[in-house]
Amino acid sequence: MTETILLFLRLFYEFFKTGLFAVGGGMATIPFLYNMADATGWFTRIDVDNMIAVGESTPGPIGVNMATYVGYITGSTAGGTPFAVLGAVVATLGLITPSIIVILIIASFLKSFRDNRYVDSAFYGLRPASTGLIAAAGLSVVVSNLFYADALAQGFSLAVCNWKGWILAIALWILTNKVKQTKKLHPILFILASAVVGILLGM
Repeated sequence: MTETILLFLRLFYEFFKTGLFAVGGGMATIPFLYNMADATGWFTRIDVDNMIAVGESTPGPIGVNMATYVGYITGSTAGGTPFAVLGAVVATLGLITPSIIVILIIASFLKSFRDNRYVDSAFYGLRPASTGLIAAAGLSVVVSNLFYADALAQGFSLAVCNWKGWILAIALWILTNKVKQTKKLHPILFILASAVVGILLGM
């Protein structure tokens, strides 16, 4: 029982850190999730990529979706469905608690915060930091989906390319940017079509 309590406390702590420092929205949590995968062993980097695909394809903020998913999977290892649900709640609360605290503090001192040059300077520095986090996350997703990471570590060659991924990515780019009849279609249609193609091609 003690191990289970410690697991949930660490789950809350890990996502609290993520929510506290992942400035810039849900995509900025991805580098933290990769680091969490390496540090805890609760899930793998491939699991993170799968979570991104599911999180971007379902309603709600991707960061919260991913926290709920990780909490559910981690909690299930502690004792089945009841613990899985508890894990999902704990991880989600861990992620959103820092934002709630910060919003309440800012709301209490909104006028002085808006006119404070130090706060303005801090946000001036945070904007490029969050941009860098999101760019790093995007690059990691691109590399892991368009290349075979294990083979890529040995050096670059045509053999390390995931050609199915390249073909799908290029086809989507053409359809969403170059073909007049399709580029105005709703993004959900491309998401659903990509899911079907992935199933058919075994990607």
